[in-house]
Amino acid sequence: MDTTVGDLSEREVLRRIAARTGRASAALVGPGDDAAVVAAPAGSVVATTDTLVHGPDFRLAWSRGYDLGWKAAAVNLADVAAMGARPTALLVALAMPADTRIAFVEALADGLREACEALAPGCAVVGGDLTVSDTLTVAVTALGDLEGRAPVLRSGAEPGDVVAIAGELGLAGRGLAILFGRFRDAAGDPVPVDAAALRAGEAALLEAQLRPAPPIGLGAMAAVAGAKAMMDVSDGLALDASRMAEASGVAIDLDPSGLGPDVAAALEGGEDHALLATFAAEPLPPGFRAIGRVREGSGVLVDGAPYDRRGGWDPYADWDARTG
Repeated sequence: MDTTVGDLSEREVLRRIAARTGRASAALVGPGDDAAVVAAPAGSVVATTDTLVHGPDFRLAWSRGYDLGWKAAAVNLADVAAMGARPTALLVALAMPADTRIAFVEALADGLREACEALAPGCAVVGGDLTVSDTLTVAVTALGDLEGRAPVLRSGAEPGDVVAIAGELGLAGRGLAILFGRFRDAAGDPVPVDAAALRAGEAALLEAQLRPAPPIGLGAMAAVAGAKAMMDVSDGLALDASRMAEASGVAIDLDPSGLGPDVAAALEGGEDHALLATFAAEPLPPGFRAIGRVREGSGVLVDGAPYDRRGGWDPYADWDARTG
């Protein structure tokens, strides 16, 4: 019989997680005390939180424990990178049903550790919390070091700036469409992915959705190179660009020729966690490519024409799409 979290004490579950999550290079005090202590040499700390809830944010039929841990780390690391900071530490709170298998929790911890090792070396879990819940929930707080630089805000774009992107656009959204379109039963409930049923290239789309790999290190690089505005593209390029445009009081004109072969997916797909930034001029720092210009005005334009959002992810407006 599989051991569950309900078969173990909180102390033992924590011990098993801590044994798998590694050590953050900035941690002065790690897991085991009432709180962690993380070095902040520049005197300021970037902090962000993201919560993944079973149902609207992930489905266990589609996500393994490892996938969930990886994604929970990646989406938070991207927010730190979007401020121009280097991620230093994660705090992870898990709310789990008592019958959650401990092997699943250990795999989740492995995913957290390996995402940090791959995307933000030196960052690791330094603490968190455990509690019981009917709904599996993973809440992560990420901390980052600006290394003496000013943060790069989404409000700094100015007319004439080059709009640039680092990372992929549209792949995660296309992966989600595969899951919802082909891996649900007659009642609409998710069923496990049959790898043999995947067509050429679809495995990569599912990986982009379940285990995103945003270009975390390019956030600090962009800041050093003079990025004037930057943000994580988590809810779709069109929606997130509209947020940057509003914050900066400008219009963002996107060039469809820079958005890849599936322009609609690039504009409307969410969860890519690419880095959207503006720079005063080219050449752009390595890893970034031009996709438009900042103009006078407001809103998002595509090839000079106003663009009305038809997709992207809003957790309230789009609730039915993830729960149906």
